[in-house]
Amino acid sequence: MHRLLQHMVLVALAISAPALAAPTHLVDEPPRHIEEVEPGVFLVDFGRVAFGNLRLTAPDGSRARVRVHFGEALREERVDRQPPGTVRYRDTGATLEGGVPKVVAPGRDARNTSDGDADDPPAVLTPAQWDVLIPFRWVEISGFPGRLQAQHIARRAAYLRAWRDDAATFTSSDELLNRVWELSRYSIKATSFAGIYVDGDRERIPYEGDAYLNQLSHYYTDNDRQMARDTFDYLMRYPTWPTEWASHMIFMAYADWMHTGDRQWLAQRYDALRQKLLLQRARADGLVTSDAGHIDKGDLVDWPPDERDGYVLSPVNTVVNAFHLRTLELMARMAAALGHAEDAARFRADYRRTLVAFQAAFYTPETGLYRDGLDIDHSSLHANLFPLAFGLVPPGQRADIAAWLAQRGMRCSVYAAQYLLEGLFENGAGARALELITAPGDRSWRHMLDSGATITWEAWDARYKPNLDWNHAWGAAPANLLPRYILGAEPLAPGWESVRIRPVPGNLAHASGKVPTVRGPIRVDWQRGGTFQLALRLPVGVRAVIELPADSASATVTVNGETANARRVGDRWVLDAMVQGDVKVEVVGD
Repeated sequence: MHRLLQHMVLVALAISAPALAAPTHLVDEPPRHIEEVEPGVFLVDFGRVAFGNLRLTAPDGSRARVRVHFGEALREERVDRQPPGTVRYRDTGATLEGGVPKVVAPGRDARNTSDGDADDPPAVLTPAQWDVLIPFRWVEISGFPGRLQAQHIARRAAYLRAWRDDAATFTSSDELLNRVWELSRYSIKATSFAGIYVDGDRERIPYEGDAYLNQLSHYYTDNDRQMARDTFDYLMRYPTWPTEWASHMIFMAYADWMHTGDRQWLAQRYDALRQKLLLQRARADGLVTSDAGHIDKGDLVDWPPDERDGYVLSPVNTVVNAFHLRTLELMARMAAALGHAEDAARFRADYRRTLVAFQAAFYTPETGLYRDGLDIDHSSLHANLFPLAFGLVPPGQRADIAAWLAQRGMRCSVYAAQYLLEGLFENGAGARALELITAPGDRSWRHMLDSGATITWEAWDARYKPNLDWNHAWGAAPANLLPRYILGAEPLAPGWESVRIRPVPGNLAHASGKVPTVRGPIRVDWQRGGTFQLALRLPVGVRAVIELPADSASATVTVNGETANARRVGDRWVLDAMVQGDVKVEVVGD
């Protein structure tokens, strides 16, 4: 019934069904390395995992029956035929005729090509004429006539047609951090194969939470905006079950507006978007309540459940209400921009009333922390990271909660890590956020790299999610976090009309990069030695607010060599006047 009502709302709004997917295409990729691992058996390495299949061409005048093993993992220098979890392995046979290219693909997998049912949406399919696609890095081939060489084999890899590898760049003084960014950037590209943000290969369907994280990182690594929109419309037709996933639809719409400035697109979806608020579950003071069904399944908090840091679910819980408050705030902004004055006033009033109730119900002065729920004594990481990330914590309490979260560390999944790190970067704990991204142990992106990952994983490790995918872009948060906070570039007004440049250097000596926007790329280059120096290139018509680090030795700020009016706000120098074009800003001492 819920899905039927959603469909009726879309029809009433005259929103046409979305395209099957944003346009994608196949790209021929040569092998990086070919090795004969035993007589007549060749191991081919394509360097990174991609979704695709093979084109094989036997030498002229030959004919052969080959066996091909596709895999994401190796074991003892051979394609792993029994990989852990849902790490991919498939094999197939093919007959080759000399000089005639042959597409070789594994058989159809019912898990990710299903038509759906009453509870689950259909899988997002790739074009039938492409044959079956599978994520793989290595292939092992036996039976090939003669010695397999590069001209005999190509991977036909699927990517978003609009993707441009040079749309974004990032580099810093920390080579490990640079590798994390490239891993995350490529993860967004590689998982664009379906034209819709799917949750890896296991199901090939979109989920709202996954889609929002994909969207953020896609915006910071490429110029395309259509794939996010197609995914949004798809999810309006086929919503999924978690409580907070409905809230993420509002996050997605707001992100589109901020990054494109397109009010027409937003206006066409506004009425349907209002249905994603949790107002029907709110009690008199505005707090959202959860019934037994919500507690049993709907209220997600984090996924998998063991990543919740002991969170105690209850009828009035902190995480669900944090999401509710954030969506009220964003809906008020969007309603006002679209001229829905009554809605905007109502949402603002609901936000103010509910925030008062939220603080009274969940904040514990004795501990200085938020507890998991009403009448619950436990304070988890999640009960504090979401209020901090969503700006719900009063200013005087933010530093203490950020410090507590920083000390607790990565006691959450790769999904919640997006919000944990946002809260740390925004509240004076940027150095610790960077440490967590590259930390030793098995709960960081360093672990993925050390494990040989070329696309981010669904979870930190198989010990936390035994059926994890090795091709899951919701784990690619550094693709957006590093340009947003290390380069410091974020939109202040819809469509990047005005921006904030606020680098968080942590322990880095320098960083530079290119951030794609609808108005053109923003280029940032900063370094620090005796002074902090920022070189900035803004697109035509874009103005920027500049906030730079202010240490105890700094005394003033110059812009293009001239002393500028600036004021100290906490640990920042904030320029009084916005800047345009190409500027060089320096924080200098006495």
